[in-house]
Amino acid sequence: MRSTGEYEGMVAETTAVEGHNGDRVHAYFARPAGPGPFPGMVLFHHRPGWDEWYKEITRRFAHHGYATICPDLYCRTGHGEPDDVAARAQAEGGVPDDQVVADAQSCIAHLRALPILNGKVGLMGTCSGGRHAYLAACRSENVDAIVDCWGGRVVMGPDQLTDRQPVAPIDYTRDLACPLLGLFGDDDQNPSPDQVAQHEAELERWGKKYEFHRYPDAGHGFFYYDRPAAYRAEQALDGWGKVWDFLSRHLG
Repeated sequence: MRSTGEYEGMVAETTAVEGHNGDRVHAYFARPAGPGPFPGMVLFHHRPGWDEWYKEITRRFAHHGYATICPDLYCRTGHGEPDDVAARAQAEGGVPDDQVVADAQSCIAHLRALPILNGKVGLMGTCSGGRHAYLAACRSENVDAIVDCWGGRVVMGPDQLTDRQPVAPIDYTRDLACPLLGLFGDDDQNPSPDQVAQHEAELERWGKKYEFHRYPDAGHGFFYYDRPAAYRAEQALDGWGKVWDFLSRHLG
């Protein structure tokens, strides 16, 4: 908690990184004003796209002291209203997993090249972004912490695998090399409570360091204050508290 007498400021802007296959990928970047050093965060947007909510939480992370970047994973689909771009991306079968991982690694490298960084980088995503964050963490060697908020399709059946998503992220669990925080609603069906339990069992099987928290009377997207049917104020406040505590312990 900052003192009311402190100076506060941040820089927030649209930028770009060189992503998968050298593609120019738009990203939203926000960091606290000042020389740092600051920990870094990469945010993975949800299935509705690179929208206002994600840009707001990018700035929220900067307010809490993190240099934060949020890539537009649907950038190659074209530009327009986030809902329209997201619909086009889903009609194409979603973004390929290899592409997401490469874009994530480009964002991590972008942060690590900043002179203001303290040397630590974490990942966080919600909904499909939670899946993408978990996938990227398992397939990268330079991640220090991950937050998965109700990431659907971490657990996948054979009938759900596609050319773009050929391996269920849970099958990469043995390669996870950093602590994991997971937040889930008991009323969610993507992931369902059984899928969350299956994921937890796999983490335990491989001896991974993790914390899972399940919230009663909460379903998918309970952080989303802009979606009244999904939002649960009490659970969201508690969940955000756990996010800040977890990241402060593991990123500094």
